[in-house]
Amino acid sequence: MVPTTIPAVVRDAAAKFGSAEALVDGPVRLGYDQLLERVRTVARAFAAGGVQPGDRVAINLPNTHHWVLSALGALYAGATLIPVNTRFTATETVDLLVRGRVKALVVAADFLGADRYAAIRETGVELPDLGTVVRVAVEQPHRPVEGTLGWDEFLALAPQVPEAEAEARADAVGPDDVSDILFTSGTSGRSKGVLSAHRQVVDVATAWADCGQVTADDRYLVINPFFHSFGYKAGIVVGLLTGATLVPQVVFDVRAVLKTIERERISVLPGAPTVFQSLLREPRKGDLSSLRLAVTGAATVPASLVRRMRSELGFEIVLTAYGLTEAVVVTMCRPGDDAELVARTSGRATAGFEVAIQGSPGEIVVRGPNVMLGYLDDPEATAKAIDEDGWLHTGDVGELDAEGNLTITDRLKDMYISGGFNVYPAEVEHALTELDGVRDVAVVGVPDERLGEVGKAFVVGAGLTEETVLGFCRERLANYKTPKFVEFLDELPRNASGKVLKRVLSEEKA
Repeated sequence: MVPTTIPAVVRDAAAKFGSAEALVDGPVRLGYDQLLERVRTVARAFAAGGVQPGDRVAINLPNTHHWVLSALGALYAGATLIPVNTRFTATETVDLLVRGRVKALVVAADFLGADRYAAIRETGVELPDLGTVVRVAVEQPHRPVEGTLGWDEFLALAPQVPEAEAEARADAVGPDDVSDILFTSGTSGRSKGVLSAHRQVVDVATAWADCGQVTADDRYLVINPFFHSFGYKAGIVVGLLTGATLVPQVVFDVRAVLKTIERERISVLPGAPTVFQSLLREPRKGDLSSLRLAVTGAATVPASLVRRMRSELGFEIVLTAYGLTEAVVVTMCRPGDDAELVARTSGRATAGFEVAIQGSPGEIVVRGPNVMLGYLDDPEATAKAIDEDGWLHTGDVGELDAEGNLTITDRLKDMYISGGFNVYPAEVEHALTELDGVRDVAVVGVPDERLGEVGKAFVVGAGLTEETVLGFCRERLANYKTPKFVEFLDELPRNASGKVLKRVLSEEKA
């Protein structure tokens, strides 16, 4: 029988895979049986700290074994998980803690030179619901702070709660119970809390693993942040379901990644296109012969990148996918799809989803059992997102071919109108990725007295001029699609999940 809750998945993995490596984080190497024992300990510690079934537990950590154990332990104890984006400011984090009525917080004591909990306290906002705070030393030795627990101090609470209570809590978790609340990235306004059920998390992770043909022989380097569904649901949960070994990466560093691939014989490496572009640019790559599967996704994945990932990085399978926090994984390519299809589309529906295109210019809508339960405490936004027929309106523009492959053309909000014509920046970006020297590109609409709006291209690259870029576009695009301005940057502003922050670029409009 297939497990339908995350606690059941953890138990099932221990029974199936035993002492096979589940998690490798520096010196920490845990088998699946050991992982279950650690998760039970964390669940008992949360219970001892006052966390009750249905309470919310927030995690504000980078990708470490502490994140995995905290998340699974909280879920095992019957709590609801709230992952916190490590890029959020203290003000944004406090907003989540207040709106989520968080009872326990596991937070990095030191990450990228900042004490996250100290910054939270400095906001001066009262958090009356917050009872237990666990400060995890990530970069420096543990330093006690009044009113908080270190990781070892937290685990030492576990003996206060009998093992039988932790098991009873895990047994009581139902497939339709809320497993997690993932807050959207907030790139276009205040973030919204997306509610998912246990069965949905298991279903989408199963579908992702099936498309990628992930097995217990795989070793999976998780660069995607755990606070994002790509790292948590298509990462941690995929590992549990398949018996693959998870190797979390705290931050993306191309040389560290290459060393890890060689040392740990990594076979599965998902990530944003920029991850693979960085690997390709690095002159000394070492032994990459273990690499098997890459999964990426964006509106602009050039066919040349897919081909180079196969020929130069050695991936047997390169897949693109389309998803969003409200549905996680909607479509995905399949092994055997050619480079052009993988680059041009995001594959076919998966995880029980129906995909359709509505209206003009053609919004992507999806329906199925794995569409979110709704937004946290926001019935109005939920009703706006999911119509009466159950279709989730994604805000993305796209097309479906005869075989059901989905092509993302753009975000509705990114489209601009130039001289009466709709312009989709993703189409212009896709064209520019084929220009030699262009490493990254984003296009936004900027005001123009005569045409209303025109395009401005922000380009990351070398050996290029404005005329070179504009001339390349004129040869390949209609005149209304060709940008009027070009600005060269050292890098594009991105959020932690790899999305370009066009809001930031728009603030720099010409």
